[in-house]
Amino acid sequence: MPKPIEFWFDFSSPYGYLASHRIGDIAARFGREVLWRPFLIGAVMQRTGSRPLVERNLIGAYAAHDFERFARLLGVPFRLPDPFPVSSVAASRAFYWQEARDPAAAPALARALYAAYFVDGRDISQTSVVVDVAAGGTTTRAEVEAGIQDQAIKDRLREVTDGAAERGIFGSPFVIVDGEAFWGCDRLPQVERWLETGGW
Repeated sequence: MPKPIEFWFDFSSPYGYLASHRIGDIAARFGREVLWRPFLIGAVMQRTGSRPLVERNLIGAYAAHDFERFARLLGVPFRLPDPFPVSSVAASRAFYWQEARDPAAAPALARALYAAYFVDGRDISQTSVVVDVAAGGTTTRAEVEAGIQDQAIKDRLREVTDGAAERGIFGSPFVIVDGEAFWGCDRLPQVERWLETGGW
């Protein structure tokens, strides 16, 4: 059984959002599962002394333009939200809470949270917004709120984020295929080629 494709991302990452629209289809074409792994890129940046692209003067202006251009290329709905970037703690905790109770439903929640932020412009740093997105069906708001505050879930997110830093995962999206790392949405064609050929 081939290993799953590891998809590391931050919910405040536009390139992570764009990649989330393609990673499932890529994996399916090669008979792979996707291991969705949200982490707190801000915490990793604190360790490395890095800063988000949009805070880097001319690079930030270019990046803001590129987000929209890349979304048009992929045919993906997108708008740069305000505020941007935001903390992704609540969204990431909600994901791991959902994964713990129903692993198959967690990727759908990830996509819904991404859409809430980068399509609808909702501030997913707010717990109430995350609860709105995650609640529904048989899941109550109280359950989601309790899950986000559960110490085991808080510890899980901290563990995943620490693990990302220890493995040298420094950006979003970060895709790992059989131990080979690819950083950035623009590297997805390389991911596809690696899966086709087994490496080069």
